[in-house]
Amino acid sequence: MELLQINNKNHIPASVGEVIEEVIDEIEIEPAPSPFIEANTIVGNLQDINRNHIIPVFIKDNEPVISHAEFISSALNTVAEIFHGETILKPNIRLSHPIKGRIPEAKHKPAIELLEHEKTLYYERMAFVVEIPSITTDVAGNKLNLTVGGVKAYNLDNLYNRSGTDQHFKFFIGFENKVCTNLSVTTDGYLANLKVKNLDMLRMSMMSLLKDFNAVKLGEQLQSFSNYELTETQFASLVGRCRMYRYLPDNIKQLVPELMFGESQINAICNDYYRDKYFCRSQKGSINLWSLYNLFTGSNKSSYIDTFLDRSVNAFNLAVELKGALENRSDCWYLN
Repeated sequence: MELLQINNKNHIPASVGEVIEEVIDEIEIEPAPSPFIEANTIVGNLQDINRNHIIPVFIKDNEPVISHAEFISSALNTVAEIFHGETILKPNIRLSHPIKGRIPEAKHKPAIELLEHEKTLYYERMAFVVEIPSITTDVAGNKLNLTVGGVKAYNLDNLYNRSGTDQHFKFFIGFENKVCTNLSVTTDGYLANLKVKNLDMLRMSMMSLLKDFNAVKLGEQLQSFSNYELTETQFASLVGRCRMYRYLPDNIKQLVPELMFGESQINAICNDYYRDKYFCRSQKGSINLWSLYNLFTGSNKSSYIDTFLDRSVNAFNLAVELKGALENRSDCWYLN
């Protein structure tokens, strides 16, 4: 990941996309140990998206939607404006669900014979994160960088309508754990169903979230997790209840804190409980809530882009629920 430094407090670039292209290639940051999301995604590049990916339109009037590149560049502009003088890294972008096409002149060609200029491409789903490494906190020896990011999934939009119809986005601010690139996202720093009609509305919504976010509060909440731990028996109960959750009758499920993690994620958590390099159990079998929380956020990397952030928030809410039960010695369905 390369470095984009915006230190002039009196200058907010008109287009961060243009600024990014001028960044000196030799300036680099040590590569992250793993991507923030894996699943079926590939690495994206803002310049390539901006130059080579076609932009979907509203079918009824052929007006373009807000593109992935516009979303990312607007987010960077907003981050630069809010965090004057801070170090801002270039965006880390992941893409999935490619929509391929071809120009009319090549409609009769076999796919294997298509030339590059005859192909068209865009991706239905995109996620990105932008780190601000000059704003950090430490939890149990893990360095966490303040991070902003978002998700755009065109499958959530009604593209068969006219322009002016709501377009759906997800946007967040939280922390990224530099040990494992796990994201910490809470309800307070997350716009889960951001509906806008144009780019100006999107900018205003992002600006409002960033201005209101309390990074100190989140850092303190995350630090508190390391003060509580589950015994091996409690962990086993948690895993069993997580597997039971999806099969609960509706009348019982309504009384239980929501769980958005599926069987494959729970299996990964069980495996990492014994084997994770950083967050596995202690020698006596117990595991503190900070480690457990990271097992959940780590397993979330296998989620698809459109569910990734919602599960990130769900992992935090579950950790808070468990903390409350341990702190107050109260009943908790997941530990009962």
